[in-house]
Amino acid sequence: MAQTTPNHTQTVAGWAARDSAGEIAPYTFKRRENGDTDVTIEILYCGICHTDLHQVKDDWGMTMYPIVPGHEITGIITKVGKKVENFKVGDQRYVVHVPESLPMDAAAPLLCAGVTVFTPLKNHNLIESPKKNIGVVGLGGLGHVAVKFGKAFGHHVTVISTSPSKEKEARDRLGADDFIVSSNPKQMEMGKRTLDFILDTVSADHSLGPILELLKVNGTLVIVGASSKPLELPSFPLIFGKRTVKGGIIGGMKETQEMMDLCGKHNITCDIEVVKPDDINEALGRLARNDVKYRFVIDIGGNSSSL
Repeated sequence: MAQTTPNHTQTVAGWAARDSAGEIAPYTFKRRENGDTDVTIEILYCGICHTDLHQVKDDWGMTMYPIVPGHEITGIITKVGKKVENFKVGDQRYVVHVPESLPMDAAAPLLCAGVTVFTPLKNHNLIESPKKNIGVVGLGGLGHVAVKFGKAFGHHVTVISTSPSKEKEARDRLGADDFIVSSNPKQMEMGKRTLDFILDTVSADHSLGPILELLKVNGTLVIVGASSKPLELPSFPLIFGKRTVKGGIIGGMKETQEMMDLCGKHNITCDIEVVKPDDINEALGRLARNDVKYRFVIDIGGNSSSL
């Protein structure tokens, strides 16, 4: 978010929303000078997260305007504070090291979408304990990365989606083992008590009751999709199945670096569509309509020859 204070002396440019209409336009503001423990980064790419859409529209009632959205950033360090260790001018890294094998544009959304789905897997010992039955609710920006992680870590992955049309993509390209259409009562019935762990990535309003029924006894559901409306959580599936429901949000520096290293090892990136800064508003509109496969990334530095 862009706020000006007395010690902000450096003039920089960005793109900001001025009100809840959410329209993004060029914006010049001030930031503080690079400190002893800071690095200055020339931003090359910035992913567009669903959180950005919520923030510019003030869907959560906490936005302070003007707001400069964007937190999935990759770039090159141009200035290093004298107390900074492990980074040097010219490094193509964010605050974590991006493996050389990963393209900068497709790696950008990993800094939010990637670590958001990675951290629950790590916290539940699903990185080095393979052969579990894992469910992923929703096949969007978060869900498609979760499927990639699940398969890379050796699990049986089931995608749960409202869209039958996504089954071929989930199975043939992303490697999902099973696909359940959540609006199909027969498929949901057959899927009851088959999953050890479920990652719910859906931000739209939906009932958790049918999802909980897919878990085995003592199974765990982790919610990472941020719905703007309260979710319905019935007690019976929790009580009689001794199931657990948790929330998850990104991860710390240690988890983010570990996630990046594993992405380099397994060649995991986000599936993206690169857009120009002039097309940010169109991209936000398409994101609101779920018209993207699977993440938009803004080419801030003008590096993509295909644009």
